[in-house]
Amino acid sequence: MLFTQCRQGYANLDDEHFSEITKKAVCPIQTFGLAEDADLRAEDIRLTRDRDFLGVDFTLRGLAKGRISCGVPGTFNVHNALGAICIALAMGVDIPAVNEALHSFTVKGRVQIIPTGYDYTLIVDYAHNAVALESILKTLREYHPARLISLFGCGGNRSKLRRFEMGETSGNLADFMVITSDNPRFEEPQAIIDDILTGIKKTDGKYISIIDRHEAISYVMHHAEPGDIVVLAGKGHETYQEIKGKKYHMSEEEIVQDVLDGKY
Repeated sequence: MLFTQCRQGYANLDDEHFSEITKKAVCPIQTFGLAEDADLRAEDIRLTRDRDFLGVDFTLRGLAKGRISCGVPGTFNVHNALGAICIALAMGVDIPAVNEALHSFTVKGRVQIIPTGYDYTLIVDYAHNAVALESILKTLREYHPARLISLFGCGGNRSKLRRFEMGETSGNLADFMVITSDNPRFEEPQAIIDDILTGIKKTDGKYISIIDRHEAISYVMHHAEPGDIVVLAGKGHETYQEIKGKKYHMSEEEIVQDVLDGKY
């Protein structure tokens, strides 16, 4: 935000760069964070989980009071929620309405929960490199799943190092992995999977490889157990698979529904 061109600024007081970010501000700054002197702060933070819900709850103090239930997992999202709440309050939105919006908030393909009706949690996420995969797996691990299962592949015509890193990262963090195809482009899917396995074999991670992504999703859904968290990583919001220069329609939401309907 350009604090020099606005009537009201908002900043995360917990950010290590807070002073540098705000030093040239010529407008009032409203702060948010966990610090006691933040204008809007969060207290009593708790991770919450239901079959088709992963989120974080916290109590508001300072500029507003109330209990917030945010439907996006991970304690780091408390700061994101606080920033959004500051803006909402400035627009005259009351806390019950804010809470309702945050509770049902989703971003397509980003830690998106797809209800299955079964006692495990199924998530679609766009994580397609080692850093993003590490982030999502560590976040989900905080919810103490019975098993944390990752299904992923890697894109073709991209760095082999990315494949090694994703394999090793998932091997260290997931309880079980289903290695499959992503966007193979002009490479052979099995060759990409072999590269991923090179990374996995540096770990003690358990895995199975299934080239066809439809079959892989069917497998992981049929073998998921109560309390598991299953993350389908890599495709996220994408509704296609790129093979030898062509994009073929493929929606993971549709595949999940097909599995539930008994088509796979």
